[in-house]
Amino acid sequence: MVDVVSVETRSRMMSGIRAKNTRPEMRLRRFLHKAGFRYRLHDRSLPGTPDLVFPRFRTVILVHGCFWHRHAKCRLATTPGTNVEFWQRKFASNVERDSVAVGELLAAGWKVIVIWECGLKSVSSESRLEWLPGHIAGGLKQYLEWPASE
Repeated sequence: MVDVVSVETRSRMMSGIRAKNTRPEMRLRRFLHKAGFRYRLHDRSLPGTPDLVFPRFRTVILVHGCFWHRHAKCRLATTPGTNVEFWQRKFASNVERDSVAVGELLAAGWKVIVIWECGLKSVSSESRLEWLPGHIAGGLKQYLEWPASE
């Protein structure tokens, strides 16, 4: 199947997709800042360059886009109809890289929280995140995904 836009247009569109400071990430950061948390951003010294790092609590948060990181059974995790083989390889590579980074963080003694984009899309997402400050400060689980895959 041929792409419906030119190579130049597709390149411009794809270059506009951010890896840092995305809308879901900014929404989460505002919520946590209001809750009194201070954190480091995009710490490149840690595996996977976590989006938010809470050194005091030895906790990191990864904000994953459902499309790019393949949130299981999520309606946002679609596969483009063109160049399917490329996308399947790309997504598999992303998932493998995420898995390795999470494993390294856990092995280094960090608590890892993965927050999926779809959980932050709704207007009521702040009320749905009320559990998060308690988990950052003292949660017992070493690894947590929210919302969980269905």
